[in-house]
Amino acid sequence: MPDRVADPSRYPFNIPAVRALEELALHPKLTFLVGENGSGKSTLIEAIAILAGFNAEGGSKNFNFGTRRCESSLHKAMRLVRGHRRESDGFFLRAESFFNVATQVEDLGVTGYGDTSLHEQSHGESFLALLKNRFRGEGLYVLDEPEAALSPARQLTLLAQMHELIERGRSQFIVATHSPIVLAYPDATIYLLSEEGIAPVAYEETEHFTLTRDFLLHRDRFFRTLFQAEE
Repeated sequence: MPDRVADPSRYPFNIPAVRALEELALHPKLTFLVGENGSGKSTLIEAIAILAGFNAEGGSKNFNFGTRRCESSLHKAMRLVRGHRRESDGFFLRAESFFNVATQVEDLGVTGYGDTSLHEQSHGESFLALLKNRFRGEGLYVLDEPEAALSPARQLTLLAQMHELIERGRSQFIVATHSPIVLAYPDATIYLLSEEGIAPVAYEETEHFTLTRDFLLHRDRFFRTLFQAEE
């Protein structure tokens, strides 16, 4: 990638994880991208989605709209290497622009998204309706923070629906997430984006797991430290 970058000092190439990226092997079933805010997760997953043929704001490969063009140029410096089997379905779901996708579905009168308008459901209900009705299997599904609108119980529902699509639907998922629940899906590949670059990490070694575990076990200690710091 470095030889395809005009100015490595400018965004998004100045992000440490992006700057260090040379090759990213994707799990045939499920790959997670994790890291702090600003670590480059959404930037990288957006680039992967664009390279796979999806609209930058989300939707299927048939969607071509732009409410406000703000995608980075990262995809121009990357190349997507595919296997011999091509997907027959796909979708790019990004939480921050899902409203725009739902509006496009409604304006175009597109079918296959369930009997109830996505706008007439809660944010979380519309997310799950999308997976249940629109994700048909044998597909590539790129999800950016799908847990954003989901309660913990609904995140478990999300995992069940993803598992159905992976195991019986022969699908592949690439997911950027902050959720320790979503991230717990077994046998997935997890990449941590940080100031040191990008590297695989075990679930139990992620901050999502360790911080959540420690907080639940010792929340009084956390509160004493936090509140004393504020005072």
